[in-house]
Amino acid sequence: MLATIRQQRWWLVRIAALPLHLLIFTILTFFLLRSVPGDPVLVLLGQNASPEAYDEMQKELGLNGSLLDQLLRYLANVAHFDLGDSLITGRSVLTELSDLVPATAELALMGLIGTLIFSVFASYIIVMHPRNPISRGLKVYAQSAGAIPEYVLAIVALFLFYTTLHWAPPPVGRLDTTMISPDKVTGMPFLDTILQRYWDATWSMASHLALPIITLVISQSAIMIKILISGLEEALDAPPTRFRIASGAGRITVMASVYRRAAPSAITMSGTLFGYLLGGAVILETLFGFSGMGQYAVDAISSGDFVSMQGFLLVVATLSLLVYLFVDLINMVVDPRRRPGVRAEGT
Repeated sequence: MLATIRQQRWWLVRIAALPLHLLIFTILTFFLLRSVPGDPVLVLLGQNASPEAYDEMQKELGLNGSLLDQLLRYLANVAHFDLGDSLITGRSVLTELSDLVPATAELALMGLIGTLIFSVFASYIIVMHPRNPISRGLKVYAQSAGAIPEYVLAIVALFLFYTTLHWAPPPVGRLDTTMISPDKVTGMPFLDTILQRYWDATWSMASHLALPIITLVISQSAIMIKILISGLEEALDAPPTRFRIASGAGRITVMASVYRRAAPSAITMSGTLFGYLLGGAVILETLFGFSGMGQYAVDAISSGDFVSMQGFLLVVATLSLLVYLFVDLINMVVDPRRRPGVRAEGT
């Protein structure tokens, strides 16, 4: 009976786990930042602050009392969507991040889409045309999964395509300096230019985004290609594939079936990959002069703004967990055997 209920409400199990995961990460982030050397109160007031001023500022920042008292206050504030105020700007951290997150998430999503498209085509060439020179080159590339980090590729790309060849625009932002930024609709700059039919800005932004996106794709595609190759080789030799070939099914039908059965592992990896791409996007925003979470995180670290750092980490974790949840649900739709209770019943 319980197994039947779990099968019918399989998606509730994953959704119900999200708050627990967020709670665990919030607690870990709290203790991690409290262990960082330095005193935020002295950063704000200076070394010559009076004891009275020190105690007042400590209370204002929520740093008075025991660690348990501080944790409980922080959790209560987070439950009310209050991440505190930045120590440097004085603005609400949630407000500041809500202005920055969409642009960074857009860059990461564009990198993920590019990575998936490139990986699908590359894996097809490698598996179906193994003796092709291009296939061999792609296979060597796939074996180098994670060998070169994004920032190294970005620096090399800037030196080659901007400094040397002058093919890329200067790394001064998402738009040419002579152009006006689009009005905020979704908060995703490139999408907003399309929604407003601001085509000059669309083309300008596309030229500025090309190099960062290519950098993200090159740095992250290798591991996805390896997973797809493994899944495709197994699916090609599976009885359903041999049956379709023997029954005279077309090539497109056969390959669609093969990719569908190879998809679950790749879909699972895409969730993890988004986390990598989000971290890479944060770094690349700083290198390419984009406004986003990258510069915000750098400023928070350099100024010792633990409130902003705490909010930044929590928002990034929330984004990643939401993507993992979405990917998990898609995976269980594609492959019902992954749903809770199905395996237990089949054993």
